[in-house]
Amino acid sequence: MLADEPGGIDAMVAEATDNGIQHILCIAIDKKSCAEVKAIADTFPQVTASVGIHPNVEQEEQFTVEQLIAEASHPKVIAIGETGLDYFRSEGDLEWQRERFRVHIEAAKQTQKPLIIHTREARQDTMAILEKENAEKAGGIIHCFTENWETAQRALDIGFYISLSGIVTFKSAKELQDVAKKLPLDRILIETDSPYLAPVPHRGKTNKPVFVKHVAQFLAELRGDTVENIAATTTANFQRLFPTTT
Repeated sequence: MLADEPGGIDAMVAEATDNGIQHILCIAIDKKSCAEVKAIADTFPQVTASVGIHPNVEQEEQFTVEQLIAEASHPKVIAIGETGLDYFRSEGDLEWQRERFRVHIEAAKQTQKPLIIHTREARQDTMAILEKENAEKAGGIIHCFTENWETAQRALDIGFYISLSGIVTFKSAKELQDVAKKLPLDRILIETDSPYLAPVPHRGKTNKPVFVKHVAQFLAELRGDTVENIAATTTANFQRLFPTTT
């Protein structure tokens, strides 16, 4: 984890800032990390937080809508998640996972804070629930996007943004690269998903916020654009989705 790296979180935030990264969103995956990301956000003025329970966290760990709204009341919490569906790592009857997802969507709508969505091998159910639950009333991101163009279109149709991680730089990610070429630039975000999925040329290493520049560079080459325009536009997109960070 990031805290185990030399210098810990302090060093990583400082490195990111020194390299022109003005803002970092720190995302929770369970109840414990909800408290941790809020503490980090309180420590660093350029860090905000998102609260939620990842779909792969054990079934017994749940928030009610009211509890999640309370978690989100912290002044530096700007989003709800990471939430969604993951049928790759979880097995059996996963209705509990879908219900957890609905709770997060409802909390996002009530707080008017965007959703951070995780989906893996569950694209149809993920999009069907977002559409049925009127998630467009909260908005959000399909984070670390690895899906096909049809899924991207459905997300765009309900006003969601598509966030590209280091995966888009992998040689094996041809379908994702094709999607990345087609996406409207005003709906793209870029991310690291630290400490995982470091982009080329750091693949296999611990990912860090500063590595987001490699995603921007690759995307610029892929789309025939400039790094400066990719950086400026994706930053503006983030600020439009999260207006409190401007």
